[in-house]
Amino acid sequence: QVQLVESGGGLVQPGGSLRLSCEASRFISGQYNVGWFRQAPGKEREGISFIPKGGSRIFYADFVEGRFTMSRDGAKNTVYLQLNNLTPEDTAVYYCAAGRAILTADRLDPNNYNIWGQGTHVTVSS
Repeated sequence: QVQLVESGGGLVQPGGSLRLSCEASRFISGQYNVGWFRQAPGKEREGISFIPKGGSRIFYADFVEGRFTMSRDGAKNTVYLQLNNLTPEDTAVYYCAAGRAILTADRLDPNNYNIWGQGTHVTVSS
């Protein structure tokens, strides 16, 4: 079973930036869709971005509005999420996830992903 490990979270001031990493235990880019999600306290988990298996185009949720950038380093089995211009509303636990198939109309539906990391906390506060 593939394992995912996120890192890079922390406390940052409004307007600041963080780069999150998600390392897979083995090569998965050709077999799994990989996505970034977040869950704020008291809210449902929401999709941020994903890259399809074997693909290079990255899809983003509308709310990202260019502030977040997902990238992949295949040689390191790692995907990244660059977070810029953070606001307190971005405070959440950020997760990466992998899934073999997209079964719902919403490609960022968490139900399409069955392998999850433990999450990394991002707190935006002055």
